[in-house]
Amino acid sequence: MVVEDEADLAALISDYLGHHGYQAISVSDGHEALEIIRRQPPDFLVLDLMLPGIDGLSLCQEVRRFSQLPILILTAKVEEIDRLLGLEAGADDYVCKPFSPRELMARINTILRRCQTSNKHIPAESTSIYSWNRETHSIQIAGQVLDLTRSEYALLLTFLQSPGQVFSRAQLLNKLDQDNMEVTDRAIDSHIKNLRKKIDAVLPDTPAIHSIYGLGYRFDLTLKES
Repeated sequence: MVVEDEADLAALISDYLGHHGYQAISVSDGHEALEIIRRQPPDFLVLDLMLPGIDGLSLCQEVRRFSQLPILILTAKVEEIDRLLGLEAGADDYVCKPFSPRELMARINTILRRCQTSNKHIPAESTSIYSWNRETHSIQIAGQVLDLTRSEYALLLTFLQSPGQVFSRAQLLNKLDQDNMEVTDRAIDSHIKNLRKKIDAVLPDTPAIHSIYGLGYRFDLTLKES
């Protein structure tokens, strides 16, 4: 689904997607898009921020309340704060206008590859407090399922598989298959911030992801004693 209120641009993106084997529909209003997503969710969402009805940022946040639908934000807002807000709202990636259609397709394909990889049949694994299942693309803390974006899931799974290891931002970027360091360096920090909030909501006052000055991030499975 392409949610874009500029008709010519929406048609261009839809045609380009069609040439690459995807069936695309375009919607110009945020309210209408949300109704369709609830009723018959697409496999992927290309989302503009400046929309009538519900703006793109609010639409992204609302979708994340009930779906892990892959979302790529496509917008003329180029300031770094706008990119970070989009990622914190739950978007998997962010492309600024004007854009290269080839880059757009590359980013869409990268996100879809990650989705396919995460859906391969891999048995559930666990620690004393965390459990995860790569078949269902889910991670639980003490039996409570975390509401994670695909990028957050990939990062937390990386940490869970190597507790105590320090990961640099470059290593974490590689885990996400990202290729734009200027944007995704900050994106890592944004995803980590969101993960900390979600873990803290289940395990209050028990920091799990630690910033290691000059090196990166480390995940700690040790729980604070009561």
